[in-house]
Amino acid sequence: MRQAAIYGKGGIGKSTTTQNLVAALAEMGKKVMIVGCDPKADSTRLMLHSKAQATVMHLAAEAGSVEDLEVEDVLQMGFGDVKCVESGGPEPGVGCAGRGVITAINFLEEEGAYDDALDYVFYDVLGDVVCGGFAMPIRENKAQEIYIVVSGEMMAMYAANNISKGIVKYAQSGGVRLAGLICNSRNTAREDELIEALAGGLNTNMIGFIPRDNAVQQAEIRRMTVIEWAPESDCAEVYRDLARRVDANDELVVPTPMAMEDLENLLMQFGVLEDEPEEASA
Repeated sequence: MRQAAIYGKGGIGKSTTTQNLVAALAEMGKKVMIVGCDPKADSTRLMLHSKAQATVMHLAAEAGSVEDLEVEDVLQMGFGDVKCVESGGPEPGVGCAGRGVITAINFLEEEGAYDDALDYVFYDVLGDVVCGGFAMPIRENKAQEIYIVVSGEMMAMYAANNISKGIVKYAQSGGVRLAGLICNSRNTAREDELIEALAGGLNTNMIGFIPRDNAVQQAEIRRMTVIEWAPESDCAEVYRDLARRVDANDELVVPTPMAMEDLENLLMQFGVLEDEPEEASA
């Protein structure tokens, strides 16, 4: 069983990318479980055709404690027989949302949800947070391979570099490795070249490039993955290609995060970041 976590800047499209990737893997016959690690509980809605799945933390609060739950209470079957779980979290402003991730993963382990029939477990993790409970998939060696969703936008690349720093920290004490960058395109200039260059700087590869396609939004409106809603589309084939690349991927590395100066030089080279104008002489 391979355990992978998907990280990236908030709003970069991690949940959409994860669910379409998982749907393509399921179409290939792989047995997969998604564990949503975001209090918004939106990591499984396309698989379940649902607004939001009831979370482990919500169900535990209703039942009295997590010990009062059964695995059947928190696990639902989605498209392609994908197992779907959402960790959830406390009310906004109350407590640590990362505790929901820790509680959910411990509960799933104790209840035998990680059975031998699974080929993959994917953790869809909140934003670019690599501390506290949100780091659990990498801090405690739950996920051995990390994919970072990125784009040619400056903040997405900063986030990818910061996440790589977190991976380096935890790689020293465990088996977590960077498995590659997935570019979820924002149609910036020379975006594929830029992310290839970023990948090279981080000692990894761009394992997938997902062009902007209205089919993604159209499928999401219907609470479906592109794989299910438009299986003959070019976009669906892009996700299938990504799934094949992930399935065949064995290039797991300890990344080499870039110095801020080097990252900014790369951004300036591709015109993403402008050089500071020289001060006019007196």
